[in-house]
Amino acid sequence: MTPVTVSSEPAPLRSLVDFDVRGKRVFVRADLNVPLSKDGEITDDSRIRASLPTIQLLLGQGAAVIVASHLGRPKGKPNPSLSLRPVAVRLGQLLGLPVQMAPDCIGPQVEAMASSLRPGEVLLLENLRFHPEEEADDPQFAHELAGLADVYVDDAFGAAHRAHASTVGMGGLLPSAAGLLLVREVEALGGLLTSPRRPFTAIIGGAKISSKIGVIESLLKQVDRLLIGGGMANTFLAASGLGIGASLVEPDQIPLAETLMEAHGPQSDGKILLPLDVVVAASVDAEAERRTVSVDEVPETWSIVDIGRRTVDAFGREIRGSGTVLWNGPMGIFEIHPFAAGTLAIAESMAVSQADTIVGGGDSVAAIEESGLRERMTHVSTGGGASLEFLEGRELPGIAVLRR
Repeated sequence: MTPVTVSSEPAPLRSLVDFDVRGKRVFVRADLNVPLSKDGEITDDSRIRASLPTIQLLLGQGAAVIVASHLGRPKGKPNPSLSLRPVAVRLGQLLGLPVQMAPDCIGPQVEAMASSLRPGEVLLLENLRFHPEEEADDPQFAHELAGLADVYVDDAFGAAHRAHASTVGMGGLLPSAAGLLLVREVEALGGLLTSPRRPFTAIIGGAKISSKIGVIESLLKQVDRLLIGGGMANTFLAASGLGIGASLVEPDQIPLAETLMEAHGPQSDGKILLPLDVVVAASVDAEAERRTVSVDEVPETWSIVDIGRRTVDAFGREIRGSGTVLWNGPMGIFEIHPFAAGTLAIAESMAVSQADTIVGGGDSVAAIEESGLRERMTHVSTGGGASLEFLEGRELPGIAVLRR
């Protein structure tokens, strides 16, 4: 089997060990895009925690650290509800030192704050996406950001698939390196594409095939088993000639699912495993009547909302017998608590396995957080779309700019 590579001639990443940062101002592009409540409170600080090792290393080496990030989708305009001020408070708490908050990410006042920053101090810039030039990778905007610092460090793997001013434009303007988190992501995900411990099992869930077709096709060249759940499994079940009632389905993707099943279903190499039974509900809400049925017994007006117990057991056996397990996407409508059991069971199976376990995707990460199992996983990716594009074998622009 010919392995898929991230690029035809992947060069090593420039790392922090390549630089002497003592007494220098270091611009760290982090991914601090945390979820906020309606009251502006941070509901999950895992991305802030993931950024700490790089920031702490730089501070320990005598650098002054300027941190920058985006938050949400302000569409190129200032939006107080998407300010990074709550992040500055939480970052300061986790670092155990004050974090200065800039009023913007460019401009004379920000330049003055950056210039006066001393070694061991931290400045957080305001939301980069308050400026449309960020997402446009505007050269002048990149120059203004680069003018704040002496060295550039990209630690935002979750934004590495975006060719923005702070992820690509700055890379050619300052001595540049990958942060510890970004290096760890590339090593963990890259290992899946080159030398996974076998058997290699991938679990793919979520709502739609169309959003993950690239990674599915790439993984089928690599894996020994591909377990499919969530809404996308409905399309595969329909392609197999089964009735799925009122469940979510992508009719335009059924021909593709048929093709994949012909090549990798039980009548061919058997790589693809679909649910054996499912939880169905009369309507998609927490109070709805629900029951577990075989996949060939879905009531005509009911919807599939989760995988069933037989499927949990079958998938669990595959997971526990694997050397490497990659998981991306929930097994059901995870955000509605009664429909979360299958997803949480997958998290538990991964935690008790002896496999190298890699988790990516918002709901998958949420499941292991809710289960208290994060520390029992080998690697939890901070990138959703970036992880998928990386696993498709694409060279991400934010990574390409950091290669030697």
